[in-house]
Amino acid sequence: MRPILPLLLLIGWSVAEAASPKETAGAPNSTAKSASKSTVRPGTRSGRSVSPAAAGLSTERLVEQTRAAIVRIDGRGRDGTQEGVGTGFVIDADGLVATSLHVIGEGRALQVRLADGSTPEVLGVHAWDRPHDLAILKVRAMNLVAVPLGDSDSLPQGAPVVAVGHPLGLTHSVVEGVLSARRDLDGHPMLQLAMPIEPGNSGGPLLDRSGRVHGIVNAKSLLTQNLGFATPANHLRVLLERPNPMSMERWLRLGALDASRWEPFLGASWRQKGSRVLVDGVGAGFGGRSYLLRREPAAEASELEVTVRLDDEAGAAGLIFAGDGDGRHYGFYPTGGELRLTAFEGPDVLSWRILGTVPAAAYRSGDWNTLRVRWAEGAWECSVNGEVVFRTRDAALRGARVGLAKFRNTRAEFRDFRVGQPAAGSDELPPEVVAGFTAGREPREALKAHPKAANRFLQGRAERLEGEAQRLRKLAKDLHREAAREALIAELAKPADEIRVARAALLLAWHDLPAMDLDEAERQLATLGSEARAWMAQAGASGAPAADPVALLRRFLFEEQGFHGSRGDYRNPANSHLPSVLEDREGIPITLSIVVLEVAKAAGIAHLEGLPLPGHFLVRHAPPGGPARLFDPFNGGVPITFSDADDLGSQSAGVPVRSEFLEAAPPRAIVLRMIHNLRAFTLERSGVESALPYADLLVALAPDARTESAERVDRARLKTQLGDREGAAADLRRVLEGTPEGPAQARIREAIQALEARN
Repeated sequence: MRPILPLLLLIGWSVAEAASPKETAGAPNSTAKSASKSTVRPGTRSGRSVSPAAAGLSTERLVEQTRAAIVRIDGRGRDGTQEGVGTGFVIDADGLVATSLHVIGEGRALQVRLADGSTPEVLGVHAWDRPHDLAILKVRAMNLVAVPLGDSDSLPQGAPVVAVGHPLGLTHSVVEGVLSARRDLDGHPMLQLAMPIEPGNSGGPLLDRSGRVHGIVNAKSLLTQNLGFATPANHLRVLLERPNPMSMERWLRLGALDASRWEPFLGASWRQKGSRVLVDGVGAGFGGRSYLLRREPAAEASELEVTVRLDDEAGAAGLIFAGDGDGRHYGFYPTGGELRLTAFEGPDVLSWRILGTVPAAAYRSGDWNTLRVRWAEGAWECSVNGEVVFRTRDAALRGARVGLAKFRNTRAEFRDFRVGQPAAGSDELPPEVVAGFTAGREPREALKAHPKAANRFLQGRAERLEGEAQRLRKLAKDLHREAAREALIAELAKPADEIRVARAALLLAWHDLPAMDLDEAERQLATLGSEARAWMAQAGASGAPAADPVALLRRFLFEEQGFHGSRGDYRNPANSHLPSVLEDREGIPITLSIVVLEVAKAAGIAHLEGLPLPGHFLVRHAPPGGPARLFDPFNGGVPITFSDADDLGSQSAGVPVRSEFLEAAPPRAIVLRMIHNLRAFTLERSGVESALPYADLLVALAPDARTESAERVDRARLKTQLGDREGAAADLRRVLEGTPEGPAQARIREAIQALEARN
């Protein structure tokens, strides 16, 4: 969870992750009112519950009445030690505990301590919502005291409120204040509180004087002590109505390292998000050292490379090589804005030799930097962003293992880790290409032949040559998008039965995310398919003789794996990026349907297809000779009748829709629909300039001349808004070429003349 604003600080114990479009019509209503008919009524099940007072309670009475419902949440590191403290509160007597998502941390062990000191087993995460920073835990306990939820929309500005929690680890502390305002922060409604908030309060309830919960405390201001923020409690009702449960075993695997590829040493918290590796916490070694080794030994002459970013330059993080599992290795890493090469010959400072610390003009503090180590002419050669900073013939260490390391309390992120010979397109730019660029030419095709090196070169010059920075960054982005667009065109140009819709969806995400590892994303999807096949075989063997494979698939994806529809942040473009959907288990109807179709194929389930309703997307199972069935991936994969599907489609389209007669969506149509979604969401969220690349894709991928003309007209509108009148006129001239004589052609000519007259 990223901070809501730069001047706010999340106040739970964990270091949480940054995250996550609506189909152009038919978005789910995620307002508090839509959740008012929740099937779970907090504080009213069997067991004791806090009864709201008819009149306002004193602070003393309020604390006494709610004390038994307040819990302490202790975060646990990988070694089982405590990492921090947060607060939660019981909202259902049968074991549901609400808190902030950043308090429990994704993929982290935790302990819930009830008011009586007992620590019931945490069975799983009953529901979670990343955009609103909320989580509901399920614990093995019954007859608990629960606090009721109030209607947070009805709490008036200036109303007195009380927060109860464990600030700075001080158990069951209370603070009074008022609701000073309601703010929309980073696109999310928040309650602004005039009261001091401290670490440990996060996840605790914000109570009115009747004992009802109106908010979940989660952030404090960095500018003043007496300013905090809370998520409105009505969002909890949405989660209770449509939970997305995941067992604790599964939850702990989110972000877990691939144990078949990596082996961690000396503590800290190493995690994996797609192709990236993240680490935080202090290692157990001298200087806070912790490291991660690749299990497969590297050949002696292997080249090693990674791109790294540090959140704190006072720490260090980078490559290790020529190492073993006993703490011996060389380390090459940035620290304090400089580059350092060190030999670690043992566990303590006496075995730690610094071979050199030097500044490097190519190093970019606070940004991504590419480190490379290779064996050349009998010496180790270490470079940063293409600039060689060390050459050493030190041969004290001869191990064959390589990996990553970090020091002190810095948090680091690694991507593009590579061992072996230089990958295609990863080498240095040829001198003639560099010379041509320096002379003022832009050899685009030659640059595209070396995408990683080109990106590195262009970004580096942008930092050093202030006057050219904007042009170079745009060129690097354009080159990448051209390459992604060409790859997507090539995939969709295949015959329909040969198009890999998941591959096309990943290429679309790569178009937006240059750092994305396509191969790793495909591997993740394949692994999910393999897990589904194995799980379904085991579940089917233990169930009824004729177990429904589609029902098993639904259980696996939406109950075991926790995939769910994005309700709090539906129009976030991340919901259309398949890698983000796989990592966060959150998406919109069309991307969740792609996951279902792809995993079903890997699990051996045939006759599933996408059904393109207006404003929504479903999955249809249509076996030959059998009845067709519909499933709604956005709502947990539940079955849906054709009549209900008709209502959904008709409501969005404004005309009657007969879903029973809709044709399945071919792969090309699925991808085009995703691009239309991304254009609409990005236009709304980030403006015309950010949406223009999707208009370029739609023009390039148009299936026929008529569609291409329509897309060119839409792109001309966007270019006109950006002031690119010549570009808009060029699009309209192309449209004019295919428009027959008549009123339409006359209107286009008038528009072209108007654009040319204003140039």
